[in-house]
Amino acid sequence: MKIAVDFDGTLVEHKYPEIGAKKLFAFETLRELQKRGDQLILWTYRSGKELDEAVDFCRKNGIEFYAVNRNYPEEEFMEGEMSRKIDADIYIDDRNVEFAGEIDWSLICQKLSVGSASTGEYASEKKKSFFGKLFS
Repeated sequence: MKIAVDFDGTLVEHKYPEIGAKKLFAFETLRELQKRGDQLILWTYRSGKELDEAVDFCRKNGIEFYAVNRNYPEEEFMEGEMSRKIDADIYIDDRNVEFAGEIDWSLICQKLSVGSASTGEYASEKKKSFFGKLFS
């Protein structure tokens, strides 16, 4: 799956333009998603120096994004063109109506561990749960 993830308020506490404290289970969850083959896209308002700092922060916490504020790494924008909505299967953002400003990574773990969002299939009972893998 392609998963678009916001930065401020989602991966870290809101402190823009500074970088806030890491959100509980955020980076552990993203590393597990990458292990299972999901493509992560950083989808953030940040640009320039602040964007570079966010990407470096994520890299230091074990996350390399498939793309940053783009649908794929090679995508080019024309000068002065505004970034558009990212093409993703799932969007993780603290402004999502479900989270209403307070993201819950344990809930995200549970929802994404049930099965494939694209097929609606449920994970085999023989497999460890996604959430369980985080702590094994």
